[in-house]
Amino acid sequence: MQFPESWLREFCNPPLNTEQLSDALTMAGLEVEDSQPVAPPFHHVVVGHIVQVNPHPNADRLRVCQVDVGQSQNLTIVCGAANARVGIKVPCALVGADLPTDDANKPFIINVGKLRGVDSFGMLCSARELKLSTDQAGLLELAADALIGQNIREHLRLDDTVLTLKLTPNLAHALSVFGVARELSALTTTPLQRPPFANLTPRIADILPVKISAPDLCGRFSGRIIRSVNTKAPTPAWMVDRLARCGQRSVSALVDISNYVMFESGQPTHIFDLDKIQGGLEVRWGNSGEQIKLLNGNTIDVDGDVGVIADAVQVESLAGIMGGAATAVSDDTQNVYVEAAFWWPKAIVGRSRRFHFSTDAGHRFERGVDFALTVEHIERITQLISDICGTPDTVWGPIDDHCVALPPAKTVSMRVSRASKILGLPLSADQCVAALTGLGLSLVQTDDVIEVTVPSYRFDLQIEEDLIEEVARMIGFHNLPHTPPTAPITAKLPPESRRNSFAVKRAMAALGYQETINFSFCDERWEHELAGNSNPIRLQNPIASQMNVMRSSLLGSLLQV
Repeated sequence: MQFPESWLREFCNPPLNTEQLSDALTMAGLEVEDSQPVAPPFHHVVVGHIVQVNPHPNADRLRVCQVDVGQSQNLTIVCGAANARVGIKVPCALVGADLPTDDANKPFIINVGKLRGVDSFGMLCSARELKLSTDQAGLLELAADALIGQNIREHLRLDDTVLTLKLTPNLAHALSVFGVARELSALTTTPLQRPPFANLTPRIADILPVKISAPDLCGRFSGRIIRSVNTKAPTPAWMVDRLARCGQRSVSALVDISNYVMFESGQPTHIFDLDKIQGGLEVRWGNSGEQIKLLNGNTIDVDGDVGVIADAVQVESLAGIMGGAATAVSDDTQNVYVEAAFWWPKAIVGRSRRFHFSTDAGHRFERGVDFALTVEHIERITQLISDICGTPDTVWGPIDDHCVALPPAKTVSMRVSRASKILGLPLSADQCVAALTGLGLSLVQTDDVIEVTVPSYRFDLQIEEDLIEEVARMIGFHNLPHTPPTAPITAKLPPESRRNSFAVKRAMAALGYQETINFSFCDERWEHELAGNSNPIRLQNPIASQMNVMRSSLLGSLLQV
């Protein structure tokens, strides 16, 4: 998972630099695999406003631009970009600016130049020339409200770092920026700022009928109707930038809002085109013979082992993994249905791999997503849709919340003495309590035993050793004692009368035998013709087309060798 450091610091901002922050996360088990600056170093590039564009007198493809950069006089700059036109704001490298190149030690210096007989006092820049992307579409067009003359690094928030975390499967609660901030807050005792969840009053009474027919698939399903939205509204630049720094390209405002909330708080959601839903929705297991065309363009067959969301006519979504094309939002969408659900991890795990793709939503749901905040996430999305895609006619209904099979409240006990023994470190009850409460865990202490109520977002806390691991993470693995073993180490010699396998192989080779090492799967034809096996065991995901069944005889492999 990757995200910008500045976003993390909005939730938790400890007095640590980037390197120290990365070390703190890594030593707590959230390995920071990489950290890269958002942009390479460059200087003297500002926001410029093109106020006049004239044809170049000596070149058909060049234009002479008058650019306002906040100085007393406009700059004359010769530009060959096709999208250079009056009224746009673009990055402008002033005379003396140093632009990044492939060789970090040799920046490109901007000087006063003469292009086909016309003096040029600067350079209008594309994203490619600033090494912000590989886009060659022309000048990088900035927001209309960009402040003329402002340093472009400040305007685009380029003095930032993208952190890439390599998370183990038990750290599903850290698959969001807020989740990482929650861990960082516990590690550094820095105050934690929670995401802004709104509490919006419904303006209409409309509710879409929903039926949950498979409580072993979906434990909670929350949804809301929102009418009269402007799906053509542009996604704000700040959201586009944050998504890009999370490795997610901008698609449309509604899709971007859904993705933004997922990266922010860890809850995948889906937005349906309400007018394309026929009847109500039913959450159930698929039926053999059903098909669905997904948002990625693939058409797949579902069966009784795959969860789906269907309407009265067809399957509309692959539960917890990806939505369907039939109800996808588009520029023509006016009314939407926002859904947030809790899918049982066992009902999602492995499903997307069956169809040879993976999604951010499936990655989170198969590890466990907080089931207590589906309503709050819909409120958050509603607020963003209202702010970004809202019109004077935008209204929303009440949240229809179906709770059918939530995980039961669970408590896990930890003995302080047991924690001390496993960690090899003398621990007091106060140290353990401080470590666990710092993580936001509710607990009750009775002498040597600490009983923790597992929160809804921690699916990894199951046994006593899990709590001991949390204590070790908060104390710091680097603070555990380095105690060498005290038991004597003596080699265990095998009996002289017993030959090892290597000696047997040497003896067999000396007698003229040869050893072959082959795959345990083979061509189906071998099984039919050499083993007489008309019904071999087939592989669901063979590594090659000619290795699609399990072998029941060595004959085919030996003949091939």
